[in-house]
Amino acid sequence: MHILVLGNTGYLGAHVAEHLRALPDMRVLVAGRSPAADITVDLATARPKDLAALLAEAAPDAVVNCAGATGGDAVTLAEVNARGPALLCAALRVAAPGARLVHLGSAAEYGPSEPGVRVTESAATRPAGPYGATKLAGTLAVTASGLDATVLRVGNPVGAGAPSTGLPGRVARLLADAGHDPDAELRLGDLSAHRDFVDARDVARAARLAVMAAGPLPPVLNIGGGDARPVRDLVRLLAEAAGFRGRIVEAGSGGSARSAQVSWQCSDITAARDTLGWTPTHTLDASVAALWAAEWVPAR
Repeated sequence: MHILVLGNTGYLGAHVAEHLRALPDMRVLVAGRSPAADITVDLATARPKDLAALLAEAAPDAVVNCAGATGGDAVTLAEVNARGPALLCAALRVAAPGARLVHLGSAAEYGPSEPGVRVTESAATRPAGPYGATKLAGTLAVTASGLDATVLRVGNPVGAGAPSTGLPGRVARLLADAGHDPDAELRLGDLSAHRDFVDARDVARAARLAVMAAGPLPPVLNIGGGDARPVRDLVRLLAEAAGFRGRIVEAGSGGSARSAQVSWQCSDITAARDTLGWTPTHTLDASVAALWAAEWVPAR
């Protein structure tokens, strides 16, 4: 089976590509902006006919799109998260209309939800900012494409390689810089928001199951931990893993605008269980341990 992974040098893309390469009888090609990629392409700027030519040559049985931007201005987010999936779908319709497309979306597409409620795939989408809005635009491009496609709407991923544009990666980097200094102080925003954390390795396994599943899949499947945990728990676990001896200060208004607008987020993952046979297998403790093991550097 030939599988093309876009965005393999990114956070989740690296996990997905590694997971797929470990399977027997699987040929994995990667595409992205890196010169080392099998197919060099930038979804933010490429033309549909050029991408179609590249896809026709690769002839994939399935495509997993992990390319996306979590930070940057609204223009950057729109180019990567909205234009990219739309371009990919247009090119696939021409060059490989029979290939299955698995696209990584985001739970940020849902926006604010009622505390205590697990959100299903049929819930209204009311993203609270440009990131969620552009990811939703990408999801709509995929679900309206007419292709054999599904969107994995991912919660808050935690694991090795987490980028500094997200809280887990940013806190891990701050802890690594602080070392074991008892006078160190981490000033963070309000950590009272609840998030649905999911291990990056579980996301990769969901992508593999979606690629391999027989028959058509639902247009959207939630992929999350299935439970809402205070962001404060994540920070505490990271601090414990790092052996941090300083102080963590919640600066209140210093949090992100999205945290202020979305105080609770939790996805109902029943459909992924019933359709893919998928449930998360890694605890938040295990996810944090993997993140810290990858982030830690010897004391300078």
